[in-house]
Amino acid sequence: MELRPDLTLPVIEYEGLSAEESADLRKAGIVLAPLEQIKGWARSNSLWPLSFGLACCAIEMMATGASHYDLDRFGIIFRASPRQSDVMIVAGTVTKKMGPLLKRLYDQMAEPKWVVAMGSCATAGGPYVRSYSVVKGVDQIVPVDVYIPGCPPSPPALIYGLNKLQEKIRIEAAGKKVPV
Repeated sequence: MELRPDLTLPVIEYEGLSAEESADLRKAGIVLAPLEQIKGWARSNSLWPLSFGLACCAIEMMATGASHYDLDRFGIIFRASPRQSDVMIVAGTVTKKMGPLLKRLYDQMAEPKWVVAMGSCATAGGPYVRSYSVVKGVDQIVPVDVYIPGCPPSPPALIYGLNKLQEKIRIEAAGKKVPV
């Protein structure tokens, strides 16, 4: 495999290496990075969300995973077990009766774990906010990392939210604070 002559690689000087050693690494296609940054890149590109649909938002979540939008191209594969998942997408209305079960599934997930609140019902109770049985936002039960607005949010909105979660994971792995 030959590189095109018009394609130039950026000049990267690695700390503790001479200019000649850095050039040799660059020619070999080797990139050095901190282990935490590599772990963050790997985690962000292999999200395994828990299939947890509660209402009409779940249909949009299933459509996002289907062939037209295909979350597999982002490395996102739905899992049926909380012990194999690292992301919980709460899609739909959370009732007070479902709250303890949602918390139990969240507790069964391995660390690190993230939560995405999908739709107005999951983020703030939606049109059922005045009901006695509806939780006024899933953030009262589990900590939420990304909120996706809409009733129901479209598949591109879910993809955008998951991309923002991937970005957040990479930023946190670099040791920086994520802007709120």
